[in-house]
Amino acid sequence: MQQAVRSRAAIRGGLTPVPRPRTPSVTSLIDADALRVLHRAARALLDDLPGLTDQLVALLQEQEPAYRTAVVQDSTATWKEAHRSLRHGVTSLLDPRGARDAAHRCSWRIGAARAEQGLPLDALLHAFRLGGSLVWQRLVEETSRTAPEDVRLLVHVAADVWNFVDEHCTLVADAYRQTEWQLSRRRENRVRLLAAGLLDGTSRIADLPEAAQALGLPEQGRYVVVAVTGGHPARPDIARAAAVPSGTRVHWHAGAEVDHGIVLLGADGDELARPQEADGPGPGPSGPVPGLRIGVGSPVEGLAAVGVARRSADTALDICPEGGGTVRLADHLPAALVVSSPELGRALAEKVLGPLLRLEPPDREVLLDTLTTWLDCDGSAQRAGERLYCHRNTVLNRLRRCEQLTGRSLARPADVVEISLALTARHVLRE
Repeated sequence: MQQAVRSRAAIRGGLTPVPRPRTPSVTSLIDADALRVLHRAARALLDDLPGLTDQLVALLQEQEPAYRTAVVQDSTATWKEAHRSLRHGVTSLLDPRGARDAAHRCSWRIGAARAEQGLPLDALLHAFRLGGSLVWQRLVEETSRTAPEDVRLLVHVAADVWNFVDEHCTLVADAYRQTEWQLSRRRENRVRLLAAGLLDGTSRIADLPEAAQALGLPEQGRYVVVAVTGGHPARPDIARAAAVPSGTRVHWHAGAEVDHGIVLLGADGDELARPQEADGPGPGPSGPVPGLRIGVGSPVEGLAAVGVARRSADTALDICPEGGGTVRLADHLPAALVVSSPELGRALAEKVLGPLLRLEPPDREVLLDTLTTWLDCDGSAQRAGERLYCHRNTVLNRLRRCEQLTGRSLARPADVVEISLALTARHVLRE
């Protein structure tokens, strides 16, 4: 039978009112005469099952817009579904025990099939209740036609008829919701697989249109990938809001340790808008997020190149300080080179800074700090001294010692490049 979430009062077409008790009894009190009347009328309904099906389909078209569309799309399938459901329902009136399992299987299949087709659940339930009302009406009409004096006996079976309808409404709703949940999980898994393929760079060209539709992003466009880790594990939304400004089109792919956002860049810019200060902890709704690390990769063209953008985002994340911060790869390309080849970075640091690194820790840190600060101040001993709270001559003396230990001259550009890269390697490789 078909179903409906609406009240029976809303059912038009002159259906006979149904005397439903407020509290149906678990076991019907049907005497032999009432059972005889019910069976006689039910057999007549089975003999005219095609006509009964036609009547139900007509009622569905009249009263349920969703079924009106279904009939237009495939009238034969809708008719067969209604016919099958009515047959099992009427047969159950004649043989409740023998027909029970088959009727249950029929309703379950209808609920599952309609969920897959996307028919609204309230329309499905309305159809089942409409079918129940129609069967009751025809039982009363048939008895009135053949034995009017027996109509009063049908009151004793009303509870059983509507208990059957209610039971199958519950069954079909369970089937619908379970199938809907399975479909949702399937869709989520498919979206996850498509996003993972893009980020891994393993997507097939043929899958790109499906991926674009599933992720809600255009196949062609300028993209950047954002890698996010740290922050409160139970509130990934805060970390994501700190990485990508509100209103930006982004698809997030959750990972075991790192979340990746595929971000569509605006048409008038190559960079992701900055929701926070670079190299500083990301702000949450009520302040900074301790330990949050964000890596922003380089822009790429089209979803097909998202794998490249992901690798650059991971490189930027590797450069991020352990305590938290944001690193944009475009702003830290020397560090990115070092991180991309850590073995060479360590070899460079040892070759250039080896003598400094083997000093006693207090002496070593003073010299390395002075050298780093001098480079950050664009080679100004005066500004470096102000930052280090010492005289410029002290800075110059320390720098001369660095030159003596490393064998490099800070007046020679090639040596300065080597020293700068070696310091970067030591910093980002966290040795």
